[in-house]
Amino acid sequence: MLPLLLMSCANLGPTTLKSERSNYNMAVQRTNDEQLLLNLVRLKYRDTPFFMEVSSVASQFTLSTSANAGATLQEGVKGLFGLGGSVGLTERPTVTYSPLQGDQFIQRVLSPLPLQTIVLLFHSGWSIERIFRLCFQRMNHLKNAPGASGPTPSLAPKFKEFNSAIKLLRELQVQDAINLSYREVNGVPQLILHINEEYRKREEAKQFALAMNIQPGRAQYVLTSSHIERDQIGVVTRSLLGIMFYISQAVEVPREDVLKGKVTQTKTPDGNAFDWKEVTGDLLRIRSRSENPQAGFMTIFYRRTWFYIDDSDLSSKSTFSLLAQIFSLQAGKITNNAPLLTLPVGQ
Repeated sequence: MLPLLLMSCANLGPTTLKSERSNYNMAVQRTNDEQLLLNLVRLKYRDTPFFMEVSSVASQFTLSTSANAGATLQEGVKGLFGLGGSVGLTERPTVTYSPLQGDQFIQRVLSPLPLQTIVLLFHSGWSIERIFRLCFQRMNHLKNAPGASGPTPSLAPKFKEFNSAIKLLRELQVQDAINLSYREVNGVPQLILHINEEYRKREEAKQFALAMNIQPGRAQYVLTSSHIERDQIGVVTRSLLGIMFYISQAVEVPREDVLKGKVTQTKTPDGNAFDWKEVTGDLLRIRSRSENPQAGFMTIFYRRTWFYIDDSDLSSKSTFSLLAQIFSLQAGKITNNAPLLTLPVGQ
């Protein structure tokens, strides 16, 4: 019995690490996603967003063991011996939270997205259409709902020509006909859109150039946010907060909240209600219902309503994952002198 007891004690460490690490990993990842979804819903209602990051997770395990031995002597019997033992494991996790705030975080939230980030996301395998629609609010004269980079606008945005032009780039990307690179010329950041030689005269490349009012058939095009020269594409990137505002237009609030004026109802020029699904419907849909959706990929409860992303909506899940990556890149490591909240959740 004692050897078995000692062997079980020796295996507790690796076994505990194998099970608990996965549990904490899934818990932190899921709560981060829920917090991001919650803040998107808050922005739709013009409520203040707020982020609490998990700074550290410390878990202490206490192992207790006991062993006993006994003997009973009976008449005519040499002896009956018994061995016994027990093992106990107690976990005391401590979670530390820190609010994301301070000058550096505010600067990263409100500053336009760097062009380097666009290149990084492109080479990470993301669709150029999804990246550009989230991150750009203008390319040359084509607008991508720039008013949606803040609280829900009252007038319907312009976006259709922009979307049509970006879909052409996506068609070229699927054919492995384009590439993106980054450079600085005299300190000016630039994105370089490369088009493979055999695709320069393809209809998609030609139509994209015409949509941008630049010369078709070139090997590369320069995208820049400053010091725009002839045959360059001037771009305006959104800030992280602007991207979140833009994506928050995908939140489908209950009809009752719309009628009560709790959210802005966007109007078309002729006075009819504008449907934001025309802008974000193929990127992301955040649905709502009064009952808890059991099949939701991501679900939060806010203002007495369940908001969720359907688990079978792969496009929405992709856009949400991309948004989470952009948030991580922009938030980075923020120097924070604010008080930390440490909770000993174990007893």
